[in-house]
Amino acid sequence: MVSSSPAEVVSTPVDGVEVLGALSPSRASDFMTCPLMYRYRTIDRLPEEPSAAAVRGTLVHKVLEDLFDLSAADRTPARAADMLVPAWDEMLSAMPELAEMFAGEGPDVASWLTSCREVLTTYFTLEDPQRLEPAERETYVEAVLDSRLLLRGFVDRLDVAPDGRIRVVDYKTAKSPGIEFEAKALFQMRFYALVLWRTRGVVPSMLQLVYLGNGEMLRYEPDEADLLATERKVEAIWQAIRACDEAQDWRPRRSALCSWCSFKQHCPEFGGSVLPIPEAPPGPGA
Repeated sequence: MVSSSPAEVVSTPVDGVEVLGALSPSRASDFMTCPLMYRYRTIDRLPEEPSAAAVRGTLVHKVLEDLFDLSAADRTPARAADMLVPAWDEMLSAMPELAEMFAGEGPDVASWLTSCREVLTTYFTLEDPQRLEPAERETYVEAVLDSRLLLRGFVDRLDVAPDGRIRVVDYKTAKSPGIEFEAKALFQMRFYALVLWRTRGVVPSMLQLVYLGNGEMLRYEPDEADLLATERKVEAIWQAIRACDEAQDWRPRRSALCSWCSFKQHCPEFGGSVLPIPEAPPGPGA
């Protein structure tokens, strides 16, 4: 597999098990949305221009992660706002190409940073970080299923109660989804819960999505039946990915989400031609 995936930098060898492949919740979601998009993003590794919304999410996640390095008394809205520009400077130092987002007709950096501050302010209306002590932040998790499929991903935050109960928390800088997209949002959280159950032997008691775009929370209490159903779904997704890979047939699936796709010029649904399959592709892992 290509080493550019963030998960692969952290992933440790799976002792005694030759895994068939790997899947993250984001790549599983890509395939469910559109097999052709999955192929372009995961197998072809086509470059994508960073969007202001996606980079806002990365920056806000970074500030919220670092906020808990401070003493409880210092975790205030003003301090979080003060952390924003230094975090942005750090991101620019690592990826100077991000500055290109503000060239031409795109947003100006000042108004974009203001929108980031507004999102951070919303966070403090939903939680009081002075009363929280997360057990883990931006933690990498992985588990191998009996089928030898490796599941992996990064969890924004894990809270562990004194009695051992686990809450899985994920921050979203977008608005909360409508009813028709709730299941998709919860799939990611059930995926993480499945990995934690398989590795730690504990079913998380609460899955919590924090939507900073409109100040709402989505909470769900899973049980073993939920996670077994998620495991079956993940296995089915992987089998469908392998079938597409063996047939070299990755068909597009048109939906409302096409508006945000970076690959429309190479999609027949929008008048483009499908790119040829790369020679010796790295395989369908994610």
